[in-house]
Amino acid sequence: QVCAQLCRRPCYCPWVPPRCPRGSPLVLDGCGCCKICARRLGEPCDFLHVCDQSQGLVCDYSSASAGTGGTCNFEDDEEGCEVNGRVYRDGEVFQPSCKIQCHCLDGGFTCIPLCQEDVRLPTPDCPHPRRVEIPGKCCPEWICEAQDQHLLRDARAVSPLLRHPCQEWGTEWSACSATCGLGFATRVSNQNRYCRLETQRRLCMLRACPALPAAFP
Repeated sequence: QVCAQLCRRPCYCPWVPPRCPRGSPLVLDGCGCCKICARRLGEPCDFLHVCDQSQGLVCDYSSASAGTGGTCNFEDDEEGCEVNGRVYRDGEVFQPSCKIQCHCLDGGFTCIPLCQEDVRLPTPDCPHPRRVEIPGKCCPEWICEAQDQHLLRDARAVSPLLRHPCQEWGTEWSACSATCGLGFATRVSNQNRYCRLETQRRLCMLRACPALPAAFP
């Protein structure tokens, strides 16, 4: 009955299809007659002005008074997430930026970092590590500037020893990196002349490696 009252046959449509806003595709109206711009989330809708079904939207009349139109909403009361003005469907995985990945769930969202959040401690060959943004790369990287090494040498010349007592602290030496032959062990310690946490290495050898069998003549 609704179709008979609102739909005219034959169809009378504009020669030029309407220009739709970004994110709103051209679809057939409720009569299946003329092309119109699909209504988006939160926009008014009715039998003729249909919602964008490709986004899972339906015309929701639950909060509308009798005789009035509805509002485009997710089907089956499915909740979405709005981030930076964009709506994501429930269960959708998205990346607001190259550094994080998010998951929309039950109207909220959780995110995990995609860049490694490692911590680099000073070492003798890199006393002042620093994270910097690299052009063309998403994640920042650690660098060691040569001027930092010059500053360290200058500091040693001016103040070769600490003027205050240092409470020694350090981790246990790690296991040897090789099961046989020469390897190295590492630890984090402040047992140096500047009482500064740094990664230290030392050589180690658990046992000699067995000799390779002689080649057959």
